[in-house]
Amino acid sequence: MDTVLVTGGAGYIGSHAVLALRAAGRAAVVLDDLSTGDRKLVPADVPLIVGDIADGEQTASLLHDYHIGTVMHFAGSIIVPESVADPLKYYRNNTAASRNLIETCIKAGVGHFIFSSTAAIYGNPPTRIVTEQTPTAPISPYGWSKLMTEQMLADVAAAHPAFRYIALRYFNVAGADPDGRAGQVTPNATHLIKLACETALGRREALNIFGSDYPTPDGTCIRDYIHVSDLADAHICALDHLEKGGDSLVLNCGYGRGYSVRQVAEAVDRAAGKPLRKLEAPRRAGDPIELVADSTRLRDLLGWHPRLDDLDLIVRHALEWEERKGVPVQIPACFRALAI
Repeated sequence: MDTVLVTGGAGYIGSHAVLALRAAGRAAVVLDDLSTGDRKLVPADVPLIVGDIADGEQTASLLHDYHIGTVMHFAGSIIVPESVADPLKYYRNNTAASRNLIETCIKAGVGHFIFSSTAAIYGNPPTRIVTEQTPTAPISPYGWSKLMTEQMLADVAAAHPAFRYIALRYFNVAGADPDGRAGQVTPNATHLIKLACETALGRREALNIFGSDYPTPDGTCIRDYIHVSDLADAHICALDHLEKGGDSLVLNCGYGRGYSVRQVAEAVDRAAGKPLRKLEAPRRAGDPIELVADSTRLRDLLGWHPRLDDLDLIVRHALEWEERKGVPVQIPACFRALAI
């Protein structure tokens, strides 16, 4: 079996994908510029190459030297409000850099590509439950940057029949590795559950609730929260599908049920055993009202079976990670993978 290249593998979701690959007995290599990732999240027996996916020469050498057959592409910028304030950063880091990476893969003969996409491409959908056929209408540069990359993948696959891909449209990813090996360490993260856990632990004075006048039962946004380890397992299912000759696919990743911001905050209250201090704040730019996934195709076509579909469990794993201050167990330098 070929080695899998994980771009952004020192980041939140990418590091969990590396753990899932190792559990599946697969060899992995991480390419990460460490701008938001943490080298401590990369297991000691997984090579870490510090570099930029837009550097075609370096990436081409990496694909050749490690006999890469599949790329799992997580690297990119992910903060919606920031994308509104600095759109060019997102079109550079997400769209233009992905274009360079895809071109390098085509030239190197890499046949399989698994892309970290997002439910943000749907914008404010016309229906409560979102299927893959729901019209795409991003309301942020972040969403557009991901949708543009999906379009590039579709066009490239049509032009190069040997190249096949799966774009996984993530809904809200949360939680941490149940065994405490990885979690959310991204600087300035805006993930609701992480912020709520930091508030519960006294690292923040209060949890800001951005917008309480949305047309939802309690006035706050509704999201479908998926445990990061279940999402990592979906990538292994995608890998198996492509390696068995499966067609290119676009698939939603979620559980099919939504929770409001207030409901999430209450779950953190329960996990922490005390109420959080909550402050109402204005709406954030680019936030959709409600996003809930129909993940039927993911389950039926890839055989994905989530193991951790429980909001209280997701919150507990996130809080346990934050209680360790978000720092994984230190690995002695003599056992660390060498960064090339």
